[in-house]
Amino acid sequence: MATSAVVFDLDGTLVDSAGDIAEAVNRTLEDLALPRVSEATVRSWIGEGVRNLVATALRHAGSDRTLDTVMPTFMRHYHDCLLRSPRLYDGVTETLHALQLRGLPMAICTNKPVALVPPLLEHLGIAAFFAHIIGGDSLPQRKPSAEPLQHVAALLGQPVQACLMVGDSATDLHAANNAGMPIVLVRYGYPRDLDLDAADAVAVIDVLPELLGHIA
Repeated sequence: MATSAVVFDLDGTLVDSAGDIAEAVNRTLEDLALPRVSEATVRSWIGEGVRNLVATALRHAGSDRTLDTVMPTFMRHYHDCLLRSPRLYDGVTETLHALQLRGLPMAICTNKPVALVPPLLEHLGIAAFFAHIIGGDSLPQRKPSAEPLQHVAALLGQPVQACLMVGDSATDLHAANNAGMPIVLVRYGYPRDLDLDAADAVAVIDVLPELLGHIA
């Protein structure tokens, strides 16, 4: 089936925000009198939503603080660090522009809290490319459940099978497979323990402009 819309993950696919997320985690840990962790460590935790991120950080630190008591502190730091140093990966703007010229509607499906997405897209100059945004708290379910991708396909007015997901992690891969949406994976993001070369994907690409060659 020909591709009639493209759905992008955000962190690790379009935007390298790991340094800012790591700083938010570390400021939270400092507030709890817990030791900071490396950015590389936080990178390995990104992708399953903020509650899972903070829960993992607390487990790693051996803290017995409850997640609900820590989340307001983390969210304050997350807002403060959001625009600290994010950057677009190479070729993102050019690729989005090329897709727009082809007349393909685009959307974001991320596990990031939805309120944080528009300011980030505006800051990076790519907000106008996207018709819809689904965040990790937009629905009762989040990726890797099928529902967010099914919902965004409905918003785009396209069959799920005619949309192409672009992501970087097992969370994206499982969401796409669960929804029946084809997916292209990028090598440069936050794959955690995903074996990219063994993944059931249309393609695995090194830079985003390569995506254009995989859209029917």
